[in-house]
Amino acid sequence: MNNSFIDESATKKKLITFIKRAKKLSMNTQVLHFEKKFSLIVNQKFSTFVNSGSSANLVLLQALKNLGYLKNKDKIGVSAITWSTNVMPIIQLDLCPVPIDINLNTLNCSPNNLLQVIKKTKLKAFFLTNTLGFSDDIEKIKKICVKNNILLLEDNCESLGSKYKNKKLGSFGVASTHSFYVGHHISSIEGGCISTSSKKIDNMIKIVRAHGWTRNLSSKDAQGYAKKYNIKKFYNTYTFYDLAYNVRPTEINGFLALDQIKHLKEIINKRQNNFFRIYKEYIKNPEFIIFNIKNMNLISNFAFPIICKNENAFSKYLEKFEKNNIEVRPLIAGNITRQPFFKKYIKKKYYLPSADIVHKLGFYCPNNYELHQKDINRIILSLK
Repeated sequence: MNNSFIDESATKKKLITFIKRAKKLSMNTQVLHFEKKFSLIVNQKFSTFVNSGSSANLVLLQALKNLGYLKNKDKIGVSAITWSTNVMPIIQLDLCPVPIDINLNTLNCSPNNLLQVIKKTKLKAFFLTNTLGFSDDIEKIKKICVKNNILLLEDNCESLGSKYKNKKLGSFGVASTHSFYVGHHISSIEGGCISTSSKKIDNMIKIVRAHGWTRNLSSKDAQGYAKKYNIKKFYNTYTFYDLAYNVRPTEINGFLALDQIKHLKEIINKRQNNFFRIYKEYIKNPEFIIFNIKNMNLISNFAFPIICKNENAFSKYLEKFEKNNIEVRPLIAGNITRQPFFKKYIKKKYYLPSADIVHKLGFYCPNNYELHQKDINRIILSLK
């Protein structure tokens, strides 16, 4: 990132005016308006805005437990290359994470990776991370999940707008989560979303978002809960129906997300164009692993990944990027099972050779809307 928002100066001015004039800054019409717009963008019927992408993961899993779709000790598949707060809620909610290795050529879990796991382990859900705007054969993964009664959930925080065989990532699973943290495709400073086409799941997500009450449901659905539990009208808005949190966004987040979403198509196109300009040079270098992107119609790339073939190349290119004053980072969190929190709570050892290669030999460099030609030239120079 270079700035917190697209067109930062103008955005801040609009935000100041909005705050001065707004009658209410707690969650209200800006948030509701954004949820409707975002649902159309991700091709899902419903969306629920929350205060972060991490909260989105927690709320989704809690909602599925409240509904009885998941139970204590159920095994949940997770991508071995993922973010900490995809796995932490699984542990926190007394579920069991089962890391699934990735395909080095797509940086994502493949159908074969999933099949190898379900031969030995009965999964109730698979929380798939759509890594950096890429995808493996997610169509086939969905078919495997349907056949084996596995709930497919998508972490789409890094891939907003990407299309696999003309279908948007984030619309293959039962539900998907998204992030609007600074530096993501759109920024509301902090923010996230859960999208689904199931009314039943969406209602429970909205209950879980705010205290366990039903006041953010439709009048008909809220009355249905009151009737089921024999709650009188006077008490209904302060009745708490299931386990929940308070992870609501504010109208400030809603205003910012609505303002930034206007630029989303432009942002996605710029990220894709940047990706291909860099990738054209990347594939010329025999020291790097090449990616299979043939089924991707649109790559809404979050950051540009570099996977080296050996430790000498890794050290050399890391040094070149740093010398050229380009920030680089480990690829997401590397192999998630190597993180201290995972080793503390999960004692079982897993064989994840491709995730280990990414952990030891992978990193990524910037790809954002505000990269200039000179920035891209510096990246290309570092890859030679």
